[in-house]
Amino acid sequence: MGQIKIFGIKEELHPIREKLSATLHECVMEAFQYPKDKKAHRFIYIDDDSYFYFETRTRKHTIIEINLFEGRSIEAKKKLYQLLFSRFDAELGISNMDLEITLFESPKHNWGIRGKSGDELDLNYKVDV
Repeated sequence: MGQIKIFGIKEELHPIREKLSATLHECVMEAFQYPKDKKAHRFIYIDDDSYFYFETRTRKHTIIEINLFEGRSIEAKKKLYQLLFSRFDAELGISNMDLEITLFESPKHNWGIRGKSGDELDLNYKVDV
């Protein structure tokens, strides 16, 4: 299971949200062998006057937070980062300096989904990749 939050300045992020979501999901599917139908993206738009960032960043500064079941290998996580950095730069014009990614992992039993504890679910994908 994964839930993804994407933070950025509204005027920059809103116009590209569909392309960004598609690109992001393609990267997650490739790196984590994730199913196509498991897509939970939440865009959190921030007004320009409420978004503070380092001087080396631009208005395109984007933060991605991914909440997921624990179990992915370090190699799979690094593959995800590299895919995101590469494709966000090439396809969305968001440079490596303007993209930050954080993974928040928790045990399956810390999730409640479809009326069950996450560790009781029958998943159609692997977590240990």
